[in-house]
Amino acid sequence: MSDREPLSTHGPLRPELIALLAEAASAPPDWAAAITPQSRLDGDLLLDECELSALDALLRARFGPGADLAGLRAGLDLAALEALTVTDLHRLLPEELNA
Repeated sequence: MSDREPLSTHGPLRPELIALLAEAASAPPDWAAAITPQSRLDGDLLLDECELSALDALLRARFGPGADLAGLRAGLDLAALEALTVTDLHRLLPEELNA
């Protein structure tokens, strides 16, 4: 595991973030119902490289250049990539959305 901050509770997951995950994965609506803050992008949601690339583009288009999933992933080793969670995505969102 990396030296990332421990998982914290941001309240309920933002529906907008869940919708972007589902869109990137081309997933049915019931798939999104199982997403939790601790869901791993790779191990639990089974997002492949194409879906992660699509998610990166969707995040940047919606939240701006600071929502840089590709940049975050580029700085991680294999274990940290496997451990990347929905909470980590939430941390990429602009600060006013994380309050």
